[in-house]
Amino acid sequence: MALWDAIETYHELLAGDDLAGASQAQLDDQLRRRGLFFGQRALCTVLRPRFFTPDQYRFLQARVQLMMHAFAKAYDAAIADRAFRAQFGLSDWEEELLQHDPGYRAPSPTARLDAFFVTDRGGLRFMEYNAEVPAGGAYNDALSDTFLGLPVMREFLRQYEVRPLPSRHGVLHALLDCYRQWGGRGEAPRLAILDWREVPTYSEFVLFKDYFQSQGLECAIVDPRELEYRDGRLRAGDYQITLIYKRVLINELVARGGFDQPVIRAVRDGAVCMVNPFRCKILHKKASLAVLSDERNAGVFTPAEREAIDAHIPWTRRVEDRHTNFHGETIDLLPFIVERREQLVLKANDEYGGRGVILGWEVSAEEWASALQVALEAPVVVQERVSLTSEPYPSLVDGALQVGDRMVDTNPFVFYGDYMDGCLTRLSTQALLNVTAGGGSTVPTFMVERRG
Repeated sequence: MALWDAIETYHELLAGDDLAGASQAQLDDQLRRRGLFFGQRALCTVLRPRFFTPDQYRFLQARVQLMMHAFAKAYDAAIADRAFRAQFGLSDWEEELLQHDPGYRAPSPTARLDAFFVTDRGGLRFMEYNAEVPAGGAYNDALSDTFLGLPVMREFLRQYEVRPLPSRHGVLHALLDCYRQWGGRGEAPRLAILDWREVPTYSEFVLFKDYFQSQGLECAIVDPRELEYRDGRLRAGDYQITLIYKRVLINELVARGGFDQPVIRAVRDGAVCMVNPFRCKILHKKASLAVLSDERNAGVFTPAEREAIDAHIPWTRRVEDRHTNFHGETIDLLPFIVERREQLVLKANDEYGGRGVILGWEVSAEEWASALQVALEAPVVVQERVSLTSEPYPSLVDGALQVGDRMVDTNPFVFYGDYMDGCLTRLSTQALLNVTAGGGSTVPTFMVERRG
């Protein structure tokens, strides 16, 4: 296979002429220079990027687009019908904020899917849809630049064409397009990247700020606690904000300030444009995958969309006392969850970073039963276990090159809820692949072809 030929060639190059040592030294230097750290931990701990063949990348793009059409159908049905929307498990305060029209069309102009390539039916599984605060675009682009400059890549490029898959430009275009739809044609936006100053992803905000400024935009990184809203203007000190690139979670804004929080007041008054908007919460819920895969909702989707859902969405249901289908078999859901613990995962409906995820095969029957009881009191989904595949990745350990298998999480970036542009990759030796949770490595994703 062309992909494995490329991987083997890259690994063979690392094994000779001290390319591994020189590449590791340059990688370490570039990580420091570019601030590519999650908190105090280096983002990347391996010496090879993720490779896609052009056919693989086009396949992923096509399937993402089809799945996004299905998500859009579910969103439209949820907006039109509160009874249908109840399946998503929104809270009362989320329902209230949902009534606000953001002034632009897409509920999630910037988003990211979390997926795995697998060996069984369909070959691809979408596990989650991050429709609220998708991170990693600027990290991906900076890592791409870093890897293209490594000594091993100099040799690899003699044999292969390597094309990066950038994504931060997509964030820029989405922000500006939403601002224009919102009504900001009269003047250039004054942009704020909004999140708490202590979050471990702060270094990515710096990368985004530098990029936005390089494109001629005014931009500041702002902590919500620094904001004041008065006289119809949202300010951080003397800096007036008209466009928010929201990286803070809506839940956290409400928890810390209620509806009187300056951001929430300014957005609801139409004084500032915020991306992503309050309405992103519908599809961001883990229950959105349950809505797509539940047989009760089959009539919402076209035959092509139902085929894609069946192929690419793992069986997912809200945890509740009901009968449902499991691959054509009618089941009593709660006893089924107890009996099939080792084939199932429980996920809190609105958490991130691996929090609220319980892998049934890694806990005891007693712990699983206790988690199930909690799940009946708050929105939780149950999802079928997916058999993960792995790829070999090289790293330098105590000066020696080691190649070990790592599970690979594919994270395509999605814009306007419509198309994919760029892809982040996360690696781990553990079943729960999440940088926020404290494990694994992030690598850039390249398309690769042998030179003619």
